[in-house]
Amino acid sequence: MLTTNPFDDDKLREECGIFGVAGAEGAAALVALGLHALQHRGQEAAGISAFDGHEFHTHRAMGHVAGNFDRDEIIRALPGEVAAGHVRYSTTGETALRNVQPLYADLASGGFAVAHNGNISNALRLKRDLVRQGSIFQSTSDTEVIIHLVATSSYRSLLDKFIDALKRVEGAYSLICMTPEGMIACRDPLGIRPLVMGKLGDAYIFASETVALDVVGADFVRAVDPGELVIVQNGELRSIQPFKRVGPRPCIFEYVYFSRPDSISEDRSIYSVRKAIGAQLAVEDPVEADLVIPVPDSGTPAAIGYAQQSGIPFELGIIRSHYVGRTFIQPGDKVRHLGVKLKHNANRALIQGKRVVLIDDSIVRGTTSLKIVQMMREAGAAEVHMRIASPPTRHSCFYGVDTPERAKLLAAKLDLGEMTEFIHADSLGFVSIEGLYKALGEASRFDGNPQYCDACFTGDYPTTLTDQDELAPVEQFSMLEERVG
Repeated sequence: MLTTNPFDDDKLREECGIFGVAGAEGAAALVALGLHALQHRGQEAAGISAFDGHEFHTHRAMGHVAGNFDRDEIIRALPGEVAAGHVRYSTTGETALRNVQPLYADLASGGFAVAHNGNISNALRLKRDLVRQGSIFQSTSDTEVIIHLVATSSYRSLLDKFIDALKRVEGAYSLICMTPEGMIACRDPLGIRPLVMGKLGDAYIFASETVALDVVGADFVRAVDPGELVIVQNGELRSIQPFKRVGPRPCIFEYVYFSRPDSISEDRSIYSVRKAIGAQLAVEDPVEADLVIPVPDSGTPAAIGYAQQSGIPFELGIIRSHYVGRTFIQPGDKVRHLGVKLKHNANRALIQGKRVVLIDDSIVRGTTSLKIVQMMREAGAAEVHMRIASPPTRHSCFYGVDTPERAKLLAAKLDLGEMTEFIHADSLGFVSIEGLYKALGEASRFDGNPQYCDACFTGDYPTTLTDQDELAPVEQFSMLEERVG
């Protein structure tokens, strides 16, 4: 069963989360716990592969970690001291069991399992070349391209084959790979997607976020550096940097929305950064109002920051039910609208007659903002102002984030006044790109070589987009068609 809620379809989604353990008894059980902590990064499917010193064992399933990896018989079927896991929300490839990771293949050098967070932006071209050479693909995931590049590399050692494969791919990746010789964890040279390392006794742990280390009781050691390969073999750890060093460009949206607020990234508390963004938003876009109300749950830290900076009281004006999974079948517009209220409901007694400021992390299509504003109106709000704790999302992401095509991004089609009218708000404001960098502790954004990947806001993509460039005329036609429609 899929568990993504349609009410949240107006959000950018991370593609997935990865977690690996090298050198701990019952590694698969630890991986299952780590994946629980990363469930927010992917809710369509989950998988775990383990190596017992002789064989690889894998269990993959659709749905959440809970319900698939909370049974003793499943964990017992994944023996060994080395294991890696993956939670998935698809951005490339269909939603099907054959695309659930970790992906596994028997190579000439032995078994090879890989869990991937990110997106290979030249995967289509590479796949065409590999198929011409005789490769047979078993999935539609871009991750499988990496396996075939390793398998067909002319280098002798597996590590050299792996490095050769990575030098041929473009885009973003954090990878945890398992081989009979040990575990390899790595990030792309720009460090677009996150990956951290921890220690639990003598075992090494790798995870997409620090919160997953906390859950299993591991100590945070450091982030895996951009372009770094960390190899764990026979209990020993070594690091190599096979790529030319370039200025890192980690994803700025990790701070805005993707990461859990209790995670730490680059020595910064995600929660504190989100509060700082809200405070900056209050400085840049103040408004006279009676209440500051977060759109739960992603808007809450920024709303606290906005309220503290502005002096306007913070209140929970929207109450969220935590017991709603996938909204049930909705035959007709009236019932569909009621399905929204099943997940979020206005605190009418608080809101009636008040001027409210709604704080959310982003606007993608604008459909959720429209529904929330309408909810406030129906609850009797005198004025409804909306403030967004990120700049306008005008461009699609091609680095492992599920974004609609550009034609469906509200800010790519409409200016600020038109967006305000679309969501039926009294006013609408976004934090500026410079304000976002300021909230992150930067003096300013370096226009020639920005400190983060902020392409979804600026269109400044840090890598070549081979596959997208070939499809660009189709997207341009789609935007024109949307405007005409």
